[in-house]
Amino acid sequence: MKGFSQISKGKQRCVICGENGIISSKLQVCLNCIRENPEESRQLINSAHRNVRKPYGLPPKPPRSPGGLECNLCSNNCKIGSGEKGYCGLRINDGELSSLSSPNLGLLYYYLDPHVTNCCGAWFCPAGTGSGHPIMAKKQGPEYGYNNLSIFFYGCNFNCLFCQNSSHKNLERGNKVSTEELVSKVKRDKTITCICYFGGSPEPQLPFSLNLTNELTEIEEGRVLRFCWEWNGCGNPRLVKEAAEVATKSGGNIKFDLKSYDPDLSLALSGVDNSAAFSNFEMIGREFYNKRPEVPMLTATTLLVPGYVDAFEVRKIASFISDINESIPYSLLLFHPKYAMSDLPFTFYVQAKSCYNAATEFLENVHVGNLQILGIRNMREFINKP
Repeated sequence: MKGFSQISKGKQRCVICGENGIISSKLQVCLNCIRENPEESRQLINSAHRNVRKPYGLPPKPPRSPGGLECNLCSNNCKIGSGEKGYCGLRINDGELSSLSSPNLGLLYYYLDPHVTNCCGAWFCPAGTGSGHPIMAKKQGPEYGYNNLSIFFYGCNFNCLFCQNSSHKNLERGNKVSTEELVSKVKRDKTITCICYFGGSPEPQLPFSLNLTNELTEIEEGRVLRFCWEWNGCGNPRLVKEAAEVATKSGGNIKFDLKSYDPDLSLALSGVDNSAAFSNFEMIGREFYNKRPEVPMLTATTLLVPGYVDAFEVRKIASFISDINESIPYSLLLFHPKYAMSDLPFTFYVQAKSCYNAATEFLENVHVGNLQILGIRNMREFINKP
């Protein structure tokens, strides 16, 4: 929408109710209709996701073919018919269930990200603050001079219309990388103190990340080496629990992207139900968080999508988190227009402030990320601004 101001960008009429508002041209439906008229909204939502996924050759919905081969790596629980792919695109029924990744071979790319990185947990984690020194951190302050090994996985069990890393859908561009190659890399480079799994999202390749993690924990006794997962949280609960165990022991953390509380809004924004994210978050919070409360091993983020993720959503999410533990860190991320929602504006200040106020009603540790989008330098300036 070239030439439009920030205020007018994203303004259009809802196809269902006819009201004007900040509405994605892909979805064509407003937040109120998603909440109040889900059946009619779902037709537009399904069409939007089908059209976005078609160029990549990905199925419009998690397959439910009668007699199909079952994949249980994530909450989509695909039943993949003959010749079909799973929702993530990594699993294929070619007479048997084959995969583009395995416990020993991942579809990914990797790179070094110097500390302190732009990680969503840098405002409280050992790499950003030195918490847990000397066991979990190399320094008493930020780990300048050290690196995070970022492992970006191709494929995802969600289809977020606002995806900030949509290149993960181009599966043919992913490199096949072995655990052996990555173990060798970490052994040689003693500046690596973090391993961060993200993407896409790690859920479809959890067997690989867990296998790699198990090998890396044995390379050098006493070495500071933290393991972190950044995901949507809708993985197989057994594998999610394995990741939480090693993150807790190593000084790492698990970051859940709790995109929305309303299941219909999750369907609109991400194409699938996200209820498993909340059940997995609660499982980790209740079983692991109090084992290491001084260095938080669990955190959540929510992207403030204009027109869709409002203070009502954030209040519900924050209340849910506080029922587990009100000290769990929660980050609100400001929206940058990308991918299929590039026609929307950036997060407005009034939206960010109202969401922050809603979150702090319930939680002790709330942070706002990407503040440069608002021309604000730090949290102190954001909090004090009227």
